[in-house]
Amino acid sequence: MPLINFVLNHDYVATIRFQRPEAKNAISRVFLSEFWKAVREVAASKARVLMIVGEGDAFSAGADLKERIGWNESEVVKFLNDFKDCLHDLENLPIPSVACINGFAFGGGLELALACDLRFASETALVGLTETKLGIIPGAGGTQRLTQLVGMQMAKEWIFTAKKIPAKLGLEKGLFNDIFSKENFEGSCLAVVQDIAASAPLAVRAAKKAINVGISLSLESGLEWERICYFETLRTKDRTEALEAFKEKRKPNFIGE
Repeated sequence: MPLINFVLNHDYVATIRFQRPEAKNAISRVFLSEFWKAVREVAASKARVLMIVGEGDAFSAGADLKERIGWNESEVVKFLNDFKDCLHDLENLPIPSVACINGFAFGGGLELALACDLRFASETALVGLTETKLGIIPGAGGTQRLTQLVGMQMAKEWIFTAKKIPAKLGLEKGLFNDIFSKENFEGSCLAVVQDIAASAPLAVRAAKKAINVGISLSLESGLEWERICYFETLRTKDRTEALEAFKEKRKPNFIGE
């Protein structure tokens, strides 16, 4: 059975589901290869938003340490480079990506979630960049992306101590957008994802681009960049449709044009 399942629903929601629950969805060579392939399929599809979920009681426990024990240095470096490039592709998808963290997310599992635009956690979730307890550091973007989210002081404490962070603390410190009950976790995540998919897709793409690029610019340059992104939406059919729908008091039917 494949370790990764990719589905594009009729509502333009793409779902990547990790299917290795017996190993806590640990990231092996095959797992990474299948996941990277799925990310590329999402990029080439008509998806408007991506939802990533894990089977069982874990989102992903991180690297498959049983597999890694037998690797030499060059094999470790090759895997790390591939993982870093895969997460770069995930982060740079033109559509929003949403990590639905149903349970454990340690090491590379959390690094994968950090490369997504939004993160939602189950109330029982437990996450952390735990690499320092294994004699290494996060090597696929964790030190950088976590710092951007929670700030330098908090990121240093969590990484230095390999802290395992419960859902409420993660929400408090800005790691998660929200936390949902375990009983209806995936349904709650899906509701958010469907709400994104119901927005004008070209406008959502432009908004993501405006935010991702603008954050590294000065305010003046960022405002100019926002204006450029705004003009990308100005002559779209979806903008015209939104105005017509408002006039006719109905929901707009966006077609992504």
